[in-house]
Amino acid sequence: MAKDPVCGMTVDEATAKFTSDYKGESYYFCNQRCKTAFDKAPERFVK
Repeated sequence: MAKDPVCGMTVDEATAKFTSDYKGESYYFCNQRCKTAFDKAPERFVK
């Protein structure tokens, strides 16, 4: 299980519909809105 970096929700990597890659890491999202927010400003959500 992965944590959506935008909202903090738990997401199953195997069934996640929304993903992004950033600096060699894969990120998983619970919905399109979280993915869009991350894609616009990934540095804001990556620690």
